[in-house]
Amino acid sequence: MAALVAELVPAAVTLTLAQQLEQTISFGIFVLGAALATLSGLAWRRERDRRMAVVAVGYLMFAIYGFVVFLEYYLLPYLSVRTVELVEHGAAALILVGLLAFFIALTRD
Repeated sequence: MAALVAELVPAAVTLTLAQQLEQTISFGIFVLGAALATLSGLAWRRERDRRMAVVAVGYLMFAIYGFVVFLEYYLLPYLSVRTVELVEHGAAALILVGLLAFFIALTRD
């Protein structure tokens, strides 16, 4: 049984201080974005204001981005470096979409 668990659990990933900082902040972005998306979604359900739905989607985009960046170093043993970097840098488009969602929510009546 122990051999089976050892095969499934990858070796500990050693990270530099900068990588640890990036991962910690990304996890914070994920947790805060998910919490704010949940609260905004609940407010939308109560109020049925379309702007709150747009804000909830904006926060969700930030949460997804934080989760993708957080998982970056854990995905390296399974995917190539090029693929992981492409996914991480491509996920930055989620920030752009999230900011656009906030702009739309502020300018719409």
